[in-house]
Amino acid sequence: MSDAMRDLRLPQELCEAAEQRFGKRFGKFEDFLVYVLQRLVSEDAEQMDQDEQRIIEDRLKDLGYI
Repeated sequence: MSDAMRDLRLPQELCEAAEQRFGKRFGKFEDFLVYVLQRLVSEDAEQMDQDEQRIIEDRLKDLGYI
């Protein structure tokens, strides 16, 4: 994977909510976003059953990403 980075603009309230909820596990909000996006675009995501994918999509909707 390339070390090149992009800047994103996200609602502050959303970022703070995700940091409060997942901060202990991921440390930084950026680490959480990288993890989620890597999971979604990996080949493993294609192999997840539909229930798992629905749960992930529901969580991302709750966080305002989709």
